[in-house]
Amino acid sequence: MSPVLAGVLQFLALAVALGLAYRPLGDYMARVYSSDKHLRVEKWIYKAIGANPSTEMRWPAYLRGVLAFSAVSVLFLYLMQRLQGSLPGSLGFVSIPADQAFNTAASFVANTNWQSYSGEQTMGHVVQTGGLAVQNFVSAAVGIAVAVALVRGFARSRTGELGNFWSDLVRGTVRILLPISVIGAIVLVACGAIQNFSGIHEVGQFVNGHSMGGSQQWNGGAVASQEAIKELGTNGGGYFNANSAHPFENPNGFTNLFEVFLILVIPFALTRTFGKMVGSVKQGYAILATMVTIWVGFTALMMWTEFHHGGPAFDIAGGAMEGKENRFGVGGSSIFAVATTLTSTGAVDAFHSSFTGFGGGITMLGMQLGEIAPGGTGSGLYGMLIMAIIAVFIAGLMVGRTPEYLGKKIGTREIKFAACYILVTPALVLIFTAIAMAMPSTLTSMTNSGAHGFSEVLYAYTSGANNNGSAFAGLNANTPWFNTSIGLAMLLGRFVPMVFVLALAGSLAEQKPIPATAGTLRTEKPLFTGLLVGTVMIVAGLTYFPALALGPLAEGLAS
Repeated sequence: MSPVLAGVLQFLALAVALGLAYRPLGDYMARVYSSDKHLRVEKWIYKAIGANPSTEMRWPAYLRGVLAFSAVSVLFLYLMQRLQGSLPGSLGFVSIPADQAFNTAASFVANTNWQSYSGEQTMGHVVQTGGLAVQNFVSAAVGIAVAVALVRGFARSRTGELGNFWSDLVRGTVRILLPISVIGAIVLVACGAIQNFSGIHEVGQFVNGHSMGGSQQWNGGAVASQEAIKELGTNGGGYFNANSAHPFENPNGFTNLFEVFLILVIPFALTRTFGKMVGSVKQGYAILATMVTIWVGFTALMMWTEFHHGGPAFDIAGGAMEGKENRFGVGGSSIFAVATTLTSTGAVDAFHSSFTGFGGGITMLGMQLGEIAPGGTGSGLYGMLIMAIIAVFIAGLMVGRTPEYLGKKIGTREIKFAACYILVTPALVLIFTAIAMAMPSTLTSMTNSGAHGFSEVLYAYTSGANNNGSAFAGLNANTPWFNTSIGLAMLLGRFVPMVFVLALAGSLAEQKPIPATAGTLRTEKPLFTGLLVGTVMIVAGLTYFPALALGPLAEGLAS
């Protein structure tokens, strides 16, 4: 079987699996967030944290809940790292320096999971399981909660109430993320991923069964359970520096495809949840079609550029194999790279810095779209709904009619919130990149010079501000400047957009529904899907094209 055919078949198998899970999971999540009943374990949690899950919140109160919970999470995770040397199960690792502890705490609470450290050489069992893994669950649940609040804004009328943050947070964790992660961890263990709390082992170095005379150290950990939620919650931070290219995390081709499935299944299924909650599954299908169109297009483009033979070495290897695992090949690596950068996952099974110039640019552009195809858990849905509002606004300008979406008028207030949302992240990416490139110390952190070196820095801030977490792997980001600036980019890129999302949700919920007329734009039709795809690409292109031209485009054209 040719490598190209193998890659195509893997993609088709993945698409079928996602299609089978779409309806039952989407319907289940709609029931979870629409129910007024609480499980016994949820009642215990509410009592422990002193929350009343039945109290409805307006958007300022909902936002205060999001920010207060996240601020406490950052502080708690920061202190755990600073005290690691005194904690049991630290494996002898010392406490984390202040700037790196801040960066890591910001990263995992912001659902970014950017890592400026090697996990197997830095973090002990307690910090990994009691700190990082916990944030993998709750940071993902926060994203889904904010998305559900925006959906309620469309679904409700004449009220500013958006639900209860604490109820949405707990339900998302207990009823959705936890049970699926348990199943996912069992599958990974059955396929060879490790799950233990062993210490550090000294092992010999072998190649093809022959000893090389040296040795290396390996430590175990609860890898399979963290790997499951790392992918399911679109987190991305791994136990090992090699991330999902490491055989302890991702043993074979099946687990590679299974992990991609975990990355994509909730973001795609949330479009079904959206359709059910607003009372029109066709509206959910329109959002889904937009996401799928971009995802398929990016995957096909990535496979083409990575399979493209540029000489005898490529012909022999069957594609651009530098930086890729032989276990997965070009096809599996391309599928994984697109999935992880079109969502806010950040996990990698190949090193994006080793992709071709255009291939690296595709991963970067996937993040710069806003990671909305299908995006992160929750953040992908609310990001795409913001773009849908921009699209209907553009359509309204073309026909001279006040734009409407799902029976709600998109007036001056709503479009201001949407515009602020789409401006925050690009501003963070471009400003921080410009400052970093102007600093002489940045040159010492760059492995490469020229266009590729610039791409390393641009990728780092794109990944941080968009809450992705992957890296080009050629930049030494473990410096006080990069730890601090990328940490700030992650926090601002996560929580400032949420302010505008929840404010928009509150504004929409207060409106009176408008009946559809002959002049209403049919947002469930293929025409709107095409308009939405065009809007997404044009907004990202106009924003980032100059920066991309200096980095991956220049590199790709020169090769």
